[in-house]
Amino acid sequence: MKNILVTGAAGFIGSALAIRLIENGENVIGFDDLNSYYDINLKESRLKEITAVSEKSSGKWKSYKSSLENEPSLNDIFNTHSPDIVVNLAAQPGVWYSLENPSAYIQINLVGFSNLLEQCRNHSVDNFIFASSSSVYGGNKNLPFCESQAVDHPVSLYASTKKANELIAHSYSHLYGIPCTGLRFFTVY
Repeated sequence: MKNILVTGAAGFIGSALAIRLIENGENVIGFDDLNSYYDINLKESRLKEITAVSEKSSGKWKSYKSSLENEPSLNDIFNTHSPDIVVNLAAQPGVWYSLENPSAYIQINLVGFSNLLEQCRNHSVDNFIFASSSSVYGGNKNLPFCESQAVDHPVSLYASTKKANELIAHSYSHLYGIPCTGLRFFTVY
């Protein structure tokens, strides 16, 4: 049984992942700031569903409400639970919203992401899995997209932060030996 930290646990992907892991007998530590970018009632409903599943499964569930920018909170969670695997699905999403509120993207997607990687470095996790985005392909016109294509011309701040996440994770992997896996999600629904 592994301890798996899932950030963005109240989101569409995060909640589905948490449920599957718990049903498979894993210990899941959920983490979400429950911000109002998406309907908070929907997020709270997902967390209740995860709790209900955990009550019928062999896996365990513990949920925290905090943000990735809150270093002391992250440190407490890592010290308390010593996650073996970290799945970072928390982010400020949305291309258009990045035009209205760029600082949210800098704080959550860059500062928060870096804080999480620092915790992984200091606590020797087995794997760091993180959500990137198909938005990193930007103005690339070569179809279909593939991982070997250059993604050096993102066309939104959101895409820029996701590309930066890929580069930061690569550096942490190289410098500190943290196994990192980035997932470039396309339209999820």
